Amino acid sequence: MPKRKVSLTVNGARHELEIEPRLLLVHLLREELMLTGTHIGCDTSQCGACTVIIDGQALKSCTIFGVQADGADVLTIEGLKQGEELAPLQQTFWDEHGLQCGYCTPGMIMSALGLLRDNPNPSEAEIREGLRGNLCRCTGYHNIVKAVQAAASMARR
Repeated sequence: MPKRKVSLTVNGARHELEIEPRLLLVHLLREELMLTGTHIGCDTSQCGACTVIIDGQALKSCTIFGVQADGADVLTIEGLKQGEELAPLQQTFWDEHGLQCGYCTPGMIMSALGLLRDNPNPSEAEIREGLRGNLCRCTGYHNIVKAVQAAASMARR
């Protein structure tokens, strides 16, 4: 299969790659760019562990071919860190115990970031609705919702 040239910005850095047209964005990120914070949890777009921000929208990277991201601006969990400090949303997940095993956490955080960009003051019901495409098998979601509420509260200060 002939490779296609793609150019995309990931976490602020421009990348030009030649990839197979069938390569999923999640595999491009993990295997070509070595950004392994974006997790593969189900291979069927059900779990949300692979969620990233593409051109401002939270999307599951296992549902997008790398060639479809040509020209896109992609933000992964690795792009949130601010120097040595965690990003506010990452910090609230830590502070509010919104993680347990941590496997779903990058996707949860990226989905929450997308939600908070669209709705900076969500209700609990809106948070739960906004995260419904992400599965967590450990926490029961209560502390994840608290973490998103705390991040929203911090942003309003």
